[in-house]
Amino acid sequence: MLDKLGPLGIAGLAIVLVGIVLIAIESLLVAGGMALVLLGLALTVKALVSGMLGAFGMM
Repeated sequence: MLDKLGPLGIAGLAIVLVGIVLIAIESLLVAGGMALVLLGLALTVKALVSGMLGAFGMM
């Protein structure tokens, strides 16, 4: 799965994990953690869509 994501997708997954850890550690950082989760999710989706389009020869 990781080879399909590429470096951008892996970075997105790392950001999602960091965001979840921040939310779990400190409730005062909920806003920052949620922002990291959303940013990571967006990067992961972008990498997956780019990979899929590349597989179809559209990119």
